[in-house]
Parts: sequence; structure tokens; C-alpha cells
Amino acid sequence: MTVLLFPGAGSDSSHSSLVATERVLAPHRVVRADFPYRKQGRRAPDRAPVLLAAVRNEIASLPADEPLVMGGRSMGGRMCSMIAAGADGMPKPQNLRGLVLVCYPLHPPGKPESLRVEHLLAIDVPTLFISGTNDTFGSPDELLRWTATMASKAKVSHLWLEGKGHDLKGCDHTIAGAIRDFVDRVVKR
Repeated sequence: MTVLLFPGAGSDSSHSSLVATERVLAPHRVVRADFPYRKQGRRAPDRAPVLLAAVRNEIASLPADEPLVMGGRSMGGRMCSMIAAGADGMPKPQNLRGLVLVCYPLHPPGKPESLRVEHLLAIDVPTLFISGTNDTFGSPDELLRWTATMASKAKVSHLWLEGKGHDLKGCDHTIAGAIRDFVDRVVKR
């Protein structure tokens, strides 16, 4: 079993919640991956095609015969969800068993009309959303409205962290534990 995790746009693979998740899932393989712009020392994210290709490249480097759970924080989770939906024009990975989406960026702060939901309908693997109730990238009501449109195979579950914003500061242990429980359910280790 492999868990592939990507950080949000403003962070890298050493983000404390990704490290905490790796710890609780040991001894299973956890890959904390960085996008090319971070590897090159840049702060501004690349456009989606480059980010999606980076996710595909990481997947290609992993054993194709082991169950895969992927996701990550904010933009990293969004890119993984797009791969799971085949939004890059390629089929989802055959060994994909689930998605973990921490702080899913439903829309930019203050721009609820700029939704990032077009691909959600095509996701057909169990999906865990972990979000703060005060996240400016999408309120619980907004996220529930859109995740309700996902396929029944997605078996969507939510963990709401009361009073927390997009950074989910101080919640690493809770996030890691929720991901461990989700992985246990979908992979049945």
C-alpha cells in the first residue's frame, strides 16, 4: 500500500501535517512529493497541466500492483482529485483506492463564483474531505452542496474541524489520525 501526498501551493512536502501522516502510517510507504516549482526553488505554482503531469510522474514511479491512496493539502489535493477524475484526459490510476483532500480549495477566498468543481462528478473512489469550519476557500455548506453531486462510489466522508481556517493550525494529529482511519477502511490492511 502506498499513500501519495502533495502539499498546498504555499508549502512543500515537509509540511507538518504531511510528516505527521507519514508517522502514523508507518511502516507503510508514504511518499511526500513536491511540485516542480518547489523543487526549483520558486514560490509561484506552475499552471495546472504542469502540476497534473507532476502527479502522474510520481504515480508512475510507484508500484502499480499495490493499492494507492493519494491526495494532500489544498492545491495538492485538488490536483490529485483531478487525476482521479481523469481531468487531464488520461484514465485514473487502476490501483487507486481512495482520495484524501485536506482543505480542498473549492474556490479562491472571496470568489465563490469561481468554483473548482467541474471534475468532482467523475470521481468514483472513496474520498475523505478534511476542512475547517472557517475555511475561506469554501464553507461547510458550500462543500457539502458540491460533494453531494459526486458519484455514490465516491462514498464521500467529511471531517469538520470546528473554528479552524484553511491552515488547520494545530490539527496535525487529528488530520493524520483521520487519514489513517480512512486508509484502514479503504485498503483493509
